[in-house]
Amino acid sequence: MAIKPHGTPVQSLVMFESAVRYLNFTQVAEEFGTSQPAVSQRIAALEKDLGTALFKRAHRGVSLTPDGVRLHEAIRDHLAAIHAAVDKLRARGARRVLTVATDFAFANFWLMPRLAAFQEQRPELDVRIITSQSAFDIRDEPVDLAISFGNGSWPGCEAQKLLPELVVPVCSPELLDRYHKGGEDGAEDVLRMPLLHLDSADKSRWMSWDDWATMQGLAPAGAGPSLTLGNYPLVIQAATAGRGVALGWLPLVDDLLREGRLVTVPAPPLETARGYYLVHAQGREPWEALDSLRAWIVRECAQVA
Repeated sequence: MAIKPHGTPVQSLVMFESAVRYLNFTQVAEEFGTSQPAVSQRIAALEKDLGTALFKRAHRGVSLTPDGVRLHEAIRDHLAAIHAAVDKLRARGARRVLTVATDFAFANFWLMPRLAAFQEQRPELDVRIITSQSAFDIRDEPVDLAISFGNGSWPGCEAQKLLPELVVPVCSPELLDRYHKGGEDGAEDVLRMPLLHLDSADKSRWMSWDDWATMQGLAPAGAGPSLTLGNYPLVIQAATAGRGVALGWLPLVDDLLREGRLVTVPAPPLETARGYYLVHAQGREPWEALDSLRAWIVRECAQVA
């Protein structure tokens, strides 16, 4: 059923607007896929409905009456707004979104501070970031690309190493002044400070303070003051607030170190075989937009690696 503004079929008004553009009912019929007599009947019915003539008919064509001019001005403005809205919706529908998955730490401390630079280069692309603290299978998710932490093994995927795992203890300058009295670097002194722990369902995925102590040749961390938090940004927030020492993954905390909000605690840094990898499922169709994002991430990581 046709929508009728105050009883007038919208199609009749649209056909009238076309008749004004062409001033030729035969051309209107071609546009609407109908016949010239059908167009004439539709316009005549509209004039009868409105109680006024819209066109002056002559052997060489038609022209608008004053009432026809007034009606056309009103219809033209509204159709322009409708066309603009339709064009915007079509353009939005045509924009495919790049979906990137990563963990809270990488998204918060590395990707988000830099992503604006990529979007300035490619303003026509939309980017969606999804985060998870746990490992997941990219093949089962609507994800174009993942920046994942691990050992480089993701079945059914291609993985390119971006950054190694390099860990140093970090804390606020005030906390370091309170606990560290100078002298040689010593991992033992770190374990005497309040420790900040990351609570993770996958205990083997992220280095813990017990792992750190073992790799330093020390006994596991004792039962001293500690605070456990549910994600890495909260751990780092607590560290900057002076609540304790956190394990700092480089280069994720580089900006905070440069700003002086965090400092490294004197202790040997640790590097493992793990790291952050660029991961994408095998067999996906090539996509230039995704290739450009992948290349940008690789370049950015190469500058800090």
